[in-house]
Amino acid sequence: MNTSHEAAPSADGRRMLESLRQAVGKALERKRRLGQYAVVWRHGKPWVINADASRVAEEAAPWRTER
Repeated sequence: MNTSHEAAPSADGRRMLESLRQAVGKALERKRRLGQYAVVWRHGKPWVINADASRVAEEAAPWRTER
């Protein structure tokens, strides 16, 4: 089977991708406001993001180095 991947999505593809990003952003924001957790995929593993926004940045960014 031959598959080809374009370097950049088409104009329609970009609009669809932006719509999906906005929908996910709204859903995550709603969960945060309601005090619910969310499960996302990061670095090939599922991650639980707690409703506590101050802990999200620390827990969800393991690639950050401590200074």
